[in-house]
Amino acid sequence: MIRSDIIRGHLESIILRLVCEEDRYGYEISKEISSRTDNRFQIKEATLYAVFQRLEKKDLIESYFGSVSRGGKRKYYRITTLGKAYLKETVQEWKETKEIIDLFMEGLN
Repeated sequence: MIRSDIIRGHLESIILRLVCEEDRYGYEISKEISSRTDNRFQIKEATLYAVFQRLEKKDLIESYFGSVSRGGKRKYYRITTLGKAYLKETVQEWKETKEIIDLFMEGLN
């Protein structure tokens, strides 16, 4: 199991990436994160919604209600134009960070 504090600083980028692919609702995002990481990383619901709030405040995503499904209307999230630009920046930042960390960590067992 990976230490969640290492990933926590990148949650905004991870969620932006997922809503950039397609509009999604909270539970779907949570399941997608678990699935893509083979259950090595799971996001708590409270954490997820706190990230949604931060992203909406920064105008990086926006929410809307979908059509009625079982149990009522689902709240979906979509990325904004500003969100796409921000995601592009964070991807570049991540690549540079990864290169620097790799310099010190690769080759060790």
